[in-house]
Amino acid sequence: MADKEKNQDLKSKETAEKSTAKDTAEKTAAKDTSKTDKATEKSAKKENAHQDPKDQEIKDLKAKNGDLEDKFLRSQAEIQNMNNRHKKEVAGILKYDGQKLATEILPVIDNLERALDVKADDESSKQLKKGIEMVQQHMMKALKDNHVTVIDNAGEKFDPASSQAVQTVPADDKHQKDTVVQVLQKGYKLEDRVLRPAMVVVAQ
Repeated sequence: MADKEKNQDLKSKETAEKSTAKDTAEKTAAKDTSKTDKATEKSAKKENAHQDPKDQEIKDLKAKNGDLEDKFLRSQAEIQNMNNRHKKEVAGILKYDGQKLATEILPVIDNLERALDVKADDESSKQLKKGIEMVQQHMMKALKDNHVTVIDNAGEKFDPASSQAVQTVPADDKHQKDTVVQVLQKGYKLEDRVLRPAMVVVAQ
C-alpha cells in the first residue's frame, strides 16, 4: 500500500515538472517573439530615419509625371479623333455642296429638252431652237463639271436604287425580263448620291 502511494506521488511530481517546463518554454518563446518584433520595429524606424526626404519627393514627382503623361496622351487622342471627324464632315459638305442647286436646275433642263423636241418649221423657230440648245448644253456642262451625271440606263438591267418603274411591258427577244425598255425622264446623281431617279419602262 505504501509503495502504491509512493508511485502516485512520483507521477504527480513528474506531471507538475512537465507542466512547469511547458510553461517556461511558452514564456521563453513569447519573449523571443516580442524581442523579434521589437527588433524589426527598431530596424524599420532606423531605415525610415536614414531615408532621404528627397527620395520620397522624387518618387512622388515620378508618379505625378506618369499621371500627367497619361492625361496628355488621352487628350492628344481625343483631339485627333475630333480632327478626323471634322475632316470627314467637311469632305461630305464639299462632296455634296451643289446638291440643292443641281436639284433646282433639273426642272429647267427638263423644260429646255421638251422645247428642243418641238419641231421648228420656220427660220425664226430654228434660230430660237438653236439658242435653247446652246443654253441646254451649257447647263449640262456646268452640271458635269460639278460631278452631276445623267442616269440614262435604257437597255440595262433595272436598278431600283437609281430608277423608278412607272410602266411595264411584256418581255420579248429584244428586251429581256427586268431590263429598261425606255427612259421616260432622265435621272441624275451627284457623285454616288441619286438626286432624282430615272422614270423608266421595264420589261416583265
